[in-house]
Amino acid sequence: MQQLLEELRRRHQQAAATAYPSTSAVNDFANNFINWLFPEYQGKVMPDLVLLEEYAHMLQNELQHLLQPMQTQLPGDAAKLSQQFMAQAPDIYDALNKDAEALLQGDPAATCLYEVIRAYPGFYAIAFYRVAHALQRLHVPLLPRMITEQAHSRTGIDIHPAAVIAPYFCMDHGTGIVIGETTEIGAHVKLYQGVTLGALSVDKDMARSKRHPTIEDHVVIYAGATILGGDTVVGHHSIIGGNVWLIKSTEPFSRIYYKADGSMNTVNV
Repeated sequence: MQQLLEELRRRHQQAAATAYPSTSAVNDFANNFINWLFPEYQGKVMPDLVLLEEYAHMLQNELQHLLQPMQTQLPGDAAKLSQQFMAQAPDIYDALNKDAEALLQGDPAATCLYEVIRAYPGFYAIAFYRVAHALQRLHVPLLPRMITEQAHSRTGIDIHPAAVIAPYFCMDHGTGIVIGETTEIGAHVKLYQGVTLGALSVDKDMARSKRHPTIEDHVVIYAGATILGGDTVVGHHSIIGGNVWLIKSTEPFSRIYYKADGSMNTVNV
């Protein structure tokens, strides 16, 4: 037991020296930021321009407070990085408005944008991803992954913060979707539950290479499909059927599905 306690003491000392913010504090910031952009999200409203501006300053200070203990691990000054993050707010807002619209148009059961923003797991997951991705672009360590893992734990949707996802992104139902680190997704793409955009088995020394697929614009991928590999490109306006296993590129306007005998059929329109 004494040996274990000594080992734990060293571990706790190392953790104290690292000084990352608590998971709950990071999640609070992400929630507060999304609610500032979309009052429908939590129902906390600020119908006054002065209040909205003050809240923006509060968010910037909140992020700076999270980053300051990590200063030695950051690529720049914590205050400057916080300012740079907030400067991305208009782009995040624009993309999320388009994502919400895609969800509304993509799901016949959705009755209004308020419902999509307040209740849909697909919106929750893409909103947390877009906040995390903005931090990832600033090369902030760990926090982006903490934010997307909060969405993962709540929705079952696993999106790496470094993935590149264009606007008008729709995840219908969403549970079990996995989007890997080097995935690139074009505009007006729709994924159903259980889709995996992953990597073929690779060595650790390939961590900095493109390992995950590219999905071009206006693609629909149905439930349970698995698309793997950094060289795999799904051409624009394609449809990938349910449970398809795909490790090679497809031409634009392709239709790929399994036949009753278990073989795979490709139709190029």
